Amino acid sequence: MGAYIIRRLLLMIPTVFGIMAISFLITQFAPGGPVEQALANLSGQNSSIAERITGSEAGDFAAQPSQKGNSAYRGSQGLSPELVARIEKQFGFDKPPLERFGLMLGNYLRFDFGESYYRDISVIDLIVEKMPVSISLGLWMTLIAYGISIPLGIRKAISDGSRFDVWTSTVVIIGYAIPGFLIAIMLIILFAGGSFWSFFPLRGLTSPGFDSFPWWRQVIDYFWHLVLPIIAMGLGAFATTTLLTKNSFIDEIGKQYVTTARAKGLTENQVLYRHVFRNAMMLVIASFPGAFVGAFFGGSLLIETIFSLDGLGLLGFQSVANRDYPVVFATLYIFSLLGLVIALVSDLAYMWVDPRLDFESREV
Repeated sequence: MGAYIIRRLLLMIPTVFGIMAISFLITQFAPGGPVEQALANLSGQNSSIAERITGSEAGDFAAQPSQKGNSAYRGSQGLSPELVARIEKQFGFDKPPLERFGLMLGNYLRFDFGESYYRDISVIDLIVEKMPVSISLGLWMTLIAYGISIPLGIRKAISDGSRFDVWTSTVVIIGYAIPGFLIAIMLIILFAGGSFWSFFPLRGLTSPGFDSFPWWRQVIDYFWHLVLPIIAMGLGAFATTTLLTKNSFIDEIGKQYVTTARAKGLTENQVLYRHVFRNAMMLVIASFPGAFVGAFFGGSLLIETIFSLDGLGLLGFQSVANRDYPVVFATLYIFSLLGLVIALVSDLAYMWVDPRLDFESREV
């Protein structure tokens, strides 16, 4: 087991390096980078924007007669080469790409992510600031989805073909087919003051004056704000996990070892939870890393936008749109590490479910 864990940890190094290298290479060819955006703002001789981007002298630079050069930036016409060089230095583009990539990796190994290009805050502080929203949505959605889906899937497998199985399958399939953002809009219309009732808050994770509430009211207020977003996000994952659990149990129940266990006089519960459970849960556990990471960082953009929740999904989208590369690469680096670690934990959970697995002899 120890050798397997070490191999997996060592494999994370080239994996993360490859992810960062490919992403960095793509950004080198992506149009509208931070330097080009700054030049576009300055090309209109807007001294207020110039001062905000490059300092008080930028307006003077912009006002100087332009000198013809071979600048690679399309927005540099009419701006002095000194100003272009100043902007390049500010964003770190005065160095060759390989040097910039090496410096970035060196800083990231120390978890030094620098500062955002357009916000007066360090990247790590910005991520920490947005993290509570994403943790709240991802954690509770995953716990509730798995906590309901696994027992429901087992019940559906036991009563396969019954009326209970048919109508619950209909409900979960309909929930899976409807997009999460459409469910969110429907919930707002019905329960958040849209056209009918106003039972739930429409925006934010807490109410005004939250810090002054007693602790029990803070807990109620916190979960009251999470009800609609979690329902909107969770229906798709709820359906997937339920059907996956059901199919896994049905497949295992039909195998020979189950017949043998029944022939030995074991009760249905003993057969189900002592023998079938550990084998059937393998596929469910295998799907957990992707579901977990997706719930935290991949599937919350539209939900955060609709319910005015300022989390990592919205931050990532805005950073890509604004070419805020320090935030983009830092979130990519953190999420990649987190995904790889969770995948390792998922493999270790296999052993907990079925101790017969031999990781030492497994090829990575």
